Amino acid sequence: MKKQDQNNNATRREFLVRCTKAGLSAGAVCASGYFFYDPVGPKQRETESGLVSLPDYSIPDKKGAMAIVKGEDRAKTLNLALNALGGIEAFIKKGDGVLLKVNAAFATPPVLSATTSPVLVSEMARLCLKAGAKKVVVTDNPINDPASCFTLSGIEQAARSEGADVMLPERAFFHPSTVKDALLIREWPILFEPFKDIDKVIGIAPLKDHHRSGASMTMKNWYGVLGGRRNVFHQDIHNIIKELAMMVRPSLVILDGTVSMMTNGPTGGSISDLKPTHTMIVSTDQVAADAYGATLLDKTTDSLPFISKAEAQGIGTADYMSLNPILL
Repeated sequence: MKKQDQNNNATRREFLVRCTKAGLSAGAVCASGYFFYDPVGPKQRETESGLVSLPDYSIPDKKGAMAIVKGEDRAKTLNLALNALGGIEAFIKKGDGVLLKVNAAFATPPVLSATTSPVLVSEMARLCLKAGAKKVVVTDNPINDPASCFTLSGIEQAARSEGADVMLPERAFFHPSTVKDALLIREWPILFEPFKDIDKVIGIAPLKDHHRSGASMTMKNWYGVLGGRRNVFHQDIHNIIKELAMMVRPSLVILDGTVSMMTNGPTGGSISDLKPTHTMIVSTDQVAADAYGATLLDKTTDSLPFISKAEAQGIGTADYMSLNPILL
């Protein structure tokens, strides 16, 4: 217990430092919310009966699809990328239930690029519903207080403005899961309820530096599906990212490199941490998307072990050029 207390204290100190850096008055409130908000602790997991698992949401005839579009307008580059891959109708069918897994981890405004751009949330929700989706659900399990994160990031308003449902994490939404062949995600609570009655899963992630893993991209985005005291996984960050990619096999991932956080990630806190990289990456291969994203952060795949680990697990390819990506 002493070691766990030390880890929790270290995490608390790190978070307070990040809040101070961001200069947001809401930070202190959110910090207390983070340590109170433990959806399913170890004792609760012991009393849960049965394990849940997520199905494979990938689309067989779209495997290895990838488009990389240059531009400053997020809605425009997203549409160009989707159209290059066959249009939204190639991914979303009439009657589909669609889940948009966003990064709403921090109670920060969109300008800091620490969270998913609300522009992409509203545009994807609009496109999916236009294609005939019966519903679009937007969710995440933030590090800070969920309500504050979804509000200050602009994600909640963006989602609801287009008719999407926002599911903030609640205690009852978490159920224990064991990922096949995983060593870390075993009988661990995951945010399962938003995935019910869902046919397609789309991950939408900002491109960011990360002080532990080196980068936060599409595979790291699934960290928001975990509940419990997930900070324990920081000790084995590259393997947990690999296992997250094993757990969630998405229909599509969107990596937003329009403005990339080059330093002090994943929270940033200053415009000086950001760099306009004017790139939108849309792919059905989350490993390839992250491998390309690394180049925008001036990093190599060798410096980001989770990429090679995921590739070795058969999740995707780090050789994104082998997919013959469409470049626009």
